[in-house]
Amino acid sequence: MMKQGMEDGSLFEKMERHIAAQMATAKTVREWDEKRATERVSPVIYAGALAAASKEDEAARLSIVMHKPADRNESDRKLEYLAAYILTTQAALDPKEMEVIQTEADNLTV
Repeated sequence: MMKQGMEDGSLFEKMERHIAAQMATAKTVREWDEKRATERVSPVIYAGALAAASKEDEAARLSIVMHKPADRNESDRKLEYLAAYILTTQAALDPKEMEVIQTEADNLTV
């Protein structure tokens, strides 16, 4: 499963894991929506399946947020990736995640 070593690896590897987790979440949503279209599915079971899939996505995203960049270039890539994620998904990061990102952005020098 993706949970192992989520905090390990380069920024690129973490981004790849996050993209894979997003794709897996989308696949799970599609499969469950198809299943609900053809048979009766308990809303509780449906919600549980989607919650489990989204936890992988959340853990992968958090590993990127918490990643300590090695240099300015990596810091820029991290911030660009997270900005693209927010703009694409229109998702909101939680306040602690935003605090980490704001601190990192504040520490950048021109």
